[in-house]
Amino acid sequence: MQRYRIIEDPIDIGEVVTKVEDRNAGAINTFIGTVREMTKGKKTVFLKYDAYVPMAEKKLEQIGDEIVEQYPEAKVAITHRIGRLDIQDIAVVIAVSTPHRADSFAASRYAIERIKEIVPIWKKEHWEDGEEWIGDQLEKKSYSKGHPEEEDLT
Repeated sequence: MQRYRIIEDPIDIGEVVTKVEDRNAGAINTFIGTVREMTKGKKTVFLKYDAYVPMAEKKLEQIGDEIVEQYPEAKVAITHRIGRLDIQDIAVVIAVSTPHRADSFAASRYAIERIKEIVPIWKKEHWEDGEEWIGDQLEKKSYSKGHPEEEDLT
């Protein structure tokens, strides 16, 4: 059972949750990230996510390991989707189980913030009037020339 995955098909929320079920868990927290229509005043038509899959899955696992370091009884599963996603499609599902709910909430929030910081996933925003590759999930850098792997990053 692979708990950290990058996939092209729609995410099965129940499947992700099943990976963290535990008889000693008092809480299972799920975070479901979806594609929104409006971003910074622009109407999004659809998104395209791309990733360096082997590294992205390793980084998702690293995030899970970091959570277990903080909350030793936690179980974590993360699935992120790539490819074309339409408005309201699910882009990411994070499931965290812990004995106590506060830890589950904190770990889930930690996971989504770390995904944005360290996982090599890029998105291309398609608006009514144009498109742009977003350089990182924190949206601090964009790639004006095209896909991030095509641009000289030195």
